[in-house]
Amino acid sequence: MSELKQPPAHPFDDDKLKEECGIFGVVGVADAANFVALGLHALQHRGQEAGGIVAHHPESGFNSARRFGYVRDNFTKQSLMETLPGALSIGHVRYSTAGSKGQTAIRDVQPFFGEFSMGGAAIAHNGNITNADALRRELIERGSIFQSSSDSECIIHLMARSLQRDIPSRVEDALRRVEGAFSVVAMTRTKLIGVRDPLGVRPLVLGKVGDNGWALSSETCALDIIGAEFVREIEPGEMVVITAENGVESHHPFRPAQSRFCIFEHVYFSRPDSIISGQSVYETRRQIGVELARESAVEADLVCPVPDSGTPAAIGFAAESGIPFGLGITRNQYMGRTFIEPTEQIRNMGVRLKLNVNRALIRDKRVVLVDDSVVRGTTSRKIKEMILDAGAKEVHFRIASPPTAWPCFYGVDTPEREKLLAATMSEEQMRDHLGVDSLKFISLDGLYRAVGEAEGRNAACPQYCDACFSGEYPVEPADMLQKGFKMKAAE
Repeated sequence: MSELKQPPAHPFDDDKLKEECGIFGVVGVADAANFVALGLHALQHRGQEAGGIVAHHPESGFNSARRFGYVRDNFTKQSLMETLPGALSIGHVRYSTAGSKGQTAIRDVQPFFGEFSMGGAAIAHNGNITNADALRRELIERGSIFQSSSDSECIIHLMARSLQRDIPSRVEDALRRVEGAFSVVAMTRTKLIGVRDPLGVRPLVLGKVGDNGWALSSETCALDIIGAEFVREIEPGEMVVITAENGVESHHPFRPAQSRFCIFEHVYFSRPDSIISGQSVYETRRQIGVELARESAVEADLVCPVPDSGTPAAIGFAAESGIPFGLGITRNQYMGRTFIEPTEQIRNMGVRLKLNVNRALIRDKRVVLVDDSVVRGTTSRKIKEMILDAGAKEVHFRIASPPTAWPCFYGVDTPEREKLLAATMSEEQMRDHLGVDSLKFISLDGLYRAVGEAEGRNAACPQYCDACFSGEYPVEPADMLQKGFKMKAAE
C-alpha cells in the first residue's frame, strides 16, 4: 500500500512564521475525544497540516485516528468519533517540523503510541529537539526502528529503552536526554501527563473540567471552548501526573533554570483571546502598537492593519499617534487549502485572492500599514503594490516585532537564515527592497516594555527567548551546529 501524503498547500500562504503544533489532553470526562477535538479546533491556528487523537477505554483499549487537513473537516464525523471512546484522550495539530523537506507522511502525524511491558502510552509534543539527529543515530545503532521522520518519535524510543518501572518515570527519564524545547502531553491507560522543558520555551496550561475532569492545553482559548476553568500555567521544568481519582500531582524532575518563554507567542503565535502569564494577548499586542508609535512616529492620514494579526497593534498605534484607524484591507475568510488548482494565471493573482483593498478608504491617503513581522518580505511587497494601486499617496510600514534575522530551532517553521530579509539587509535596504516610503520595526527593548518589562530587555539575562531577533540561543542547536550553522559571535 502506498504511503499517504498530505495534500499540497495552496500557493497563497501568508509570508509568516508558523508555529509547529498545538497539543491538548483531557482526563475524567465521558467521551474525552470529543473534548479533545474541540480543543484542537481552538488550536487550529498553531497547526493546519494535520491532526491526530488517541483515546483509551477500559474495554477497547487504545484507539487512534490521524488525518490530514482541518479538525473541522475530520473530527466532527460521528462515525469516526465513535471509534475513540473513553474518559482519557490526547491530541495534536501540526505543521511540518522546521527544516523538513517534501511532503508529510501520515506516519509523521502525532500523537505517537508505544506498547510497553507495563502497558501502552501515547505522546504528543510541541517544540523541537535540538539534539534529535544525535539521539536518532544512537537509538538506531542500538536497534530502534523508527516509523516517522519526526524528532518527537525519539521520546517514545527513549521511553522504551528506559529501565524505570512505570510510564511517568519513563517519560521523565526520556526527557532528561532531550535538548531544546518541549511541551508534552502524554497518556497511559489511567493517567494524563504534562511536561514543560526547564526553560519553559513553549506554552502549556492546566484547566479544570466539571467535578473530576482535567485538561492540558497549549493555550487558554482552547480551555474556553470546552467550558473548562483555567487553573494555572504548568511551570517551566514541571511535570504533572493527573488522574480523575487523585487530581494533579506535581513534580520538578529537571534542574532549575531561568525561564525563557518564547516572546513571539505574545507577538503572533497565540490567539488574541488567550492569556499568557496573567496578561491578555490582545492587550499586549495593542500595547506593542503603542510602543511602536512612540518609537517611530510618522505623519499620515490612516493607520491600517494587515489582517488579521496586525489589527491589535494597529489599534494601539492609532490611539497613541492620534492618526485615524481604518480597515483598509479586507481578508477573505473562506479561502481554504484546496481553493482551486494553482495555475500560472491564478498564481499571478497572488495575495489578492486572500486580501482586498478598500479603495474608497485608501484613495489619496498617506497610509501606515501595521503588520506583526517581515520574514521574506514577499507578501509585504505585494500588499504595498495593492495599496498603491488603490490610489494611496504614501505607504509607511510599521512592524510590531524587531527584525527577524535568525532562524528558530525550538519549534517554529523558519526559513534558512539567508532567506530571512533582515539577515542580509539593513533597515534602509529593506525599505528600498519593499519600495515603501518608510519602514520601522519596534525595538527589542520596546517589545519587552510592551510585554510588561518596564526596564526593557535585561541583556545579561534575557527574560524571554528572543533568538529569532537577537541571535542569542538559550540552548545550543547541537544538530544544526554539526551541519555547519554559524551562531552569532559573542560581543
